[in-house]
Amino acid sequence: MTQTMTHHRSCNICEAMCGLIITHDGKDVLSVKPDPDDPLSRGHICPKAVALQDFRVDPDRVTKPLKKVSGNFVEISWDEAFDYAVERLQQVQAAHGRDAVAVYLGNPNAHKFGNLLNLPRLVKALGTTNRYSSATADQIPHHVASIHMLGHPMLIPVPDVERTDFMVIIGGNPLVSNGSMMTAPGFGKRMDEIKARGGRVVVIDPRRTETAERASEHLFIKPETDAFLMFAMIHEVFAAGLVDLGTLVDVVDGLDRLQAAVAPFTAEKAAEMTGIEAGVIRQLARDFAEAKSAVCYARMGASTQSFGTLCQWANNGLNIITGNFDSAGGAMFTTPALDYVGMTSRKGQKRSYPEKRSRVSGQPLYNGEFPISVMAEEMETPGDGQIRAMVTVAGNPVLTAPNGRRIEKGLEGLDFMLSVDIHINDTTRHADLILPGTVALEEVMYDMVFHTFAVRNTAGFAPALFDPPEGNPQEWEVIARLAAGLTGANDIGPDPTTVLGALLPRGYHGDTVSVDGLLAAGTPVDLGPLKPSLKGRMETPDGRLNLAPEAFVEDLPRLLAFQSPVSEAFPLMMIGRRQVRSHNSWTQNSNRLVKGRNRCTVQVNPEDAARLGIRDAEQVIVRARVGAVAMPAEVTDEMAPGVVSIPQGWGQKNGHIRTAAEVGTVSINDLTDDTRLDPVSGNAAFNGVPVSVELAS
Repeated sequence: MTQTMTHHRSCNICEAMCGLIITHDGKDVLSVKPDPDDPLSRGHICPKAVALQDFRVDPDRVTKPLKKVSGNFVEISWDEAFDYAVERLQQVQAAHGRDAVAVYLGNPNAHKFGNLLNLPRLVKALGTTNRYSSATADQIPHHVASIHMLGHPMLIPVPDVERTDFMVIIGGNPLVSNGSMMTAPGFGKRMDEIKARGGRVVVIDPRRTETAERASEHLFIKPETDAFLMFAMIHEVFAAGLVDLGTLVDVVDGLDRLQAAVAPFTAEKAAEMTGIEAGVIRQLARDFAEAKSAVCYARMGASTQSFGTLCQWANNGLNIITGNFDSAGGAMFTTPALDYVGMTSRKGQKRSYPEKRSRVSGQPLYNGEFPISVMAEEMETPGDGQIRAMVTVAGNPVLTAPNGRRIEKGLEGLDFMLSVDIHINDTTRHADLILPGTVALEEVMYDMVFHTFAVRNTAGFAPALFDPPEGNPQEWEVIARLAAGLTGANDIGPDPTTVLGALLPRGYHGDTVSVDGLLAAGTPVDLGPLKPSLKGRMETPDGRLNLAPEAFVEDLPRLLAFQSPVSEAFPLMMIGRRQVRSHNSWTQNSNRLVKGRNRCTVQVNPEDAARLGIRDAEQVIVRARVGAVAMPAEVTDEMAPGVVSIPQGWGQKNGHIRTAAEVGTVSINDLTDDTRLDPVSGNAAFNGVPVSVELAS
C-alpha cells in the first residue's frame, strides 16, 4: 500500500510566499492545499501554487543537456556539456575581451536561494560588466530611490497593511499580485480588514482593477502622469501646513529643497495632466496627512514608465513628510531572520551613482546591472565590449523584455549562447547549449529576497521534496560548477542549507531562528509585526535620510515638459495588466493555468470601441512603432477612455511550448518600445506606449 506523506513549504512562484501543505507518496504529488497556520499567508492560496506539480512533470521539460548540432538539439553528457560551455565562453573572451560575454538572469532566480548564493560567483568568474536581469523591466526605480535616499538598494519601505488606517494604491493591483515589492498574500482579506476597522483604501489606476473593485474608492488617471499627482499631494501638504516628520525629524535633510522642488506642481497642474479634479487631489492630500496612520504604495504602473524613479521618490516623500515612514501603519522596514541588507552592507564604501554608463546609448548601471532595454543595441553595435556570447539563467527576454523580437535578432547573431532552463522557449531555442534547471519542489526553500519585502516578519525553511530527474544536479550546482570550471577551482562550495545555517545566527533573530528549528517547526514561524528600525540602518555617507536627492531634483524639468505621446497615427495609450493565473512566460506551460477562455485580449473602453467600430470578441490589430499583433478585443468600462490594456507573459511561438497554438496568444512586447525608458534608473517604460487599434481585415 502506498504511504501518504505530508510536506510543508512556501510557494515560490511569485512574491507572496503562500504557505502550502503538500501530500505526496514519495514519487508524485497527491494534493497541494493552503496552510492555515502559516503566519504570513494565513490560509491563502492561488491557482499558481497548485500548478507547482505541473512544472515538475511537464512533458516539454528539458531533462538532459542539449547541444545544438547542425541546427538541432542532441542530448550529451553533463561532463561534455560543462567542458563545452567553459571552452566556448573562454574562446569568446580570449578573442573579444571579458565584456564580450553577457549574463541575463530571469525572475525565478530571485526565489531560488541557492542561485542567489552562486550567481555572483559565476558573474565574477566571467569578469564581465555586461549583466542584465528582469529587475530593470519592473522594479529598479524602487532600488534607485532607496540608494539615493537611504543609501542601500534593498532598504525598501513596505506598507504596514496590518495597522494602517488609510492606504493609497497607485498603479498596483495587489489583489492579483499579492503585493509586488510588498509581500502580502491574501491582500483582498487584508484590504477588507482595513475597511472593517474604519479605514479607507483608494486605488488610482487607468484601469478599474480587481483591487479597485474591492477598494473604498477608485480614480482613473492618465498613464505616465502619476508623478504629477504625487508631487501635487506633497505640494498640498506643505501648503496646508500639515508637514510632520514624526520620529525621523532629527535625521531628515532636504525638507526645504523638496518644498521648493514641488512648487510648480499645483493641484491645478496635476488636474490638467492626470484628469483627476483639483479639488479631489487637495482633499486626498489632506485626508492622507490627517489620517491617524496612512501609507502610499506606488507599484508597477508607477515604476514601468518614463518617470518611474520620480514616482518612487514622490511616493517615499509623501510618506515621509506626513509622519508615515518607519512608523506603525505607514511605510516600514522588515527585520528578517536573514538580514539581506546587512549581508550586502555598503556602509563606509565610497560610491558614485550611477555606477557606470552603457557603451552605446549611455544608460545607467545600478546594482551592477545595465537596463534590459539596451541589451539588443549592445549585441548589434560593433566595437570593444560588443556582446558576442550570452548566458541566460531562467529567463525569456524575447517575450518579457521591451521590443523582444529585436532581442531575438540579436541572439541569432551571437557566436555562442548558453541557457540554464527547464524549457526550449522563444529565447533558449537560440542557445548552442541548454543545461537543465530544477523546479521548486526539487530545491531547498528559503525566500531570502521576499522576506525582506514582507508585510510581517516570518521565517520558513523546507528541504527539497523530490530529487531532480535523470540524476541531474540541482540548479545551484550547475551554476557553481560553471563558475568553478571558468576559474579552475576544484570545489564548488557549500550547499545552500549549510550557508543558511551560517547566516541565520547573524540576522535579527539569530538567538531564536536556526535551520534545525525551522525544520522542526515545519510551518513558518512568526517573528512579529514590522517595527521602527530605520535610524540605525541608513547607509548614506552621513547616515541621514536625503529627502531631495540632486539626481531626482534635476529630472523634474523633464517631467514638467511632458506631453502626451498620442498622435493621429497612434491615438491610444497602452498599459499592461497582471492575471492571477499567470506569472511571467514560463507559467503558461501549465495546462491548468491556461485552460478555458483566451485571457490574452486587448481591453478597450466602450467609447473608444464605438468610435473605432469594434465589438466585443472581434479580432483586431494593435499597432505600435515597433510592431503589430492580432488579438481579440474585450470591450469593458474597466478601462479609462483613451487607454487599452494587454496582459504580460503570453505569446509563446517556438520550441516545445504548446500554448500559442492552442490558445492563440501574442506577446505584448512585440509592441513595447525599447527606446522608451526612465533615464534616471533605466527601467523599461512598458506603460503609456502609443498604439492604434483597428478591426482585422
